[in-house]
Amino acid sequence: MQFQEIGTSGLKASRVALGAMRMADRTQDQCDEVVCAAVESGIDFFDTADCYTAGVSTAKLGQALKDLSVERSGVLLQTKFGIYRNPDTDKITRYDFSRDHLVSALEGELECLGTDYVDFVLLHRPDTLVELDQLAEAFNYLQNQGMVRHFGVSNVNPQQVELLQSALGQRLEVNQLQFGLGHTGMVQQEFHVNMGDAPSLDHDGGLISYSRRKQMTIQAWSPFQTGFFEGVFLDNPAFAELNAALQKLADQYGVAPSAIAVAWILRHPARMQVLLGSMTPSRIRQMAAGADVELTAQEWYDLYLAAGNDLP
Repeated sequence: MQFQEIGTSGLKASRVALGAMRMADRTQDQCDEVVCAAVESGIDFFDTADCYTAGVSTAKLGQALKDLSVERSGVLLQTKFGIYRNPDTDKITRYDFSRDHLVSALEGELECLGTDYVDFVLLHRPDTLVELDQLAEAFNYLQNQGMVRHFGVSNVNPQQVELLQSALGQRLEVNQLQFGLGHTGMVQQEFHVNMGDAPSLDHDGGLISYSRRKQMTIQAWSPFQTGFFEGVFLDNPAFAELNAALQKLADQYGVAPSAIAVAWILRHPARMQVLLGSMTPSRIRQMAAGADVELTAQEWYDLYLAAGNDLP
């Protein structure tokens, strides 16, 4: 496993992390096996969120770490907040960056995790109604109480980062964004500059270049998904050319195709961190091996093209 600094936090973490979103549907024994596979693969960074099944996923992650006797100082824990899910309907009805909501959500996450602090907390999705003074008050309180060490965002564009950062004394170190061979929009636009075709449309405000310039770590979520949860490209006959290219490199490097897909993300000099969502121990081990594969520039481009992208 390779390690990297997260943002400019001074904290080094495994380049492959594990997300707990799907833990709610597993038994505690299954969650223990998942976390065990991650730890044995060298993963020391775990991500969750308060809206993942009303904290059930977070609680199962916390219990798994306890069951496995994982030292708190030996792992980095991250959660996300700012989404309000109606407890009666289980539907998201608003994004909420108010002080009271953020503080209450974080307190609940700490209780579920069985710890008194998280290493990182991210604003989960942008709240257009954010009152910047309340946000700053919430962050100051959480930091002063020792409940949060570092802060970040998720699914936020550069101008939104700038707006939030203008009111905060804490540096935003992370931006969690969907990225992978099935979701390449952030790099498509970088190639199609000064053109009028669809890939030239800048949906994200130059997120990769901005993040590199600001030294923000991009955490790539759903690295194997196509579109927005439209299915994975691995072993998908609709992506035959991509799977053939992945298998060719997998055979060459002696790993699974999923490891090559992880290595493709990690090859980018933006120094991204890959966030796995698998709940299958064997697959976690296979995917984590991608951190130790360094693709050549040509191999990176070959995969990009095999995924259905073009170079103008």
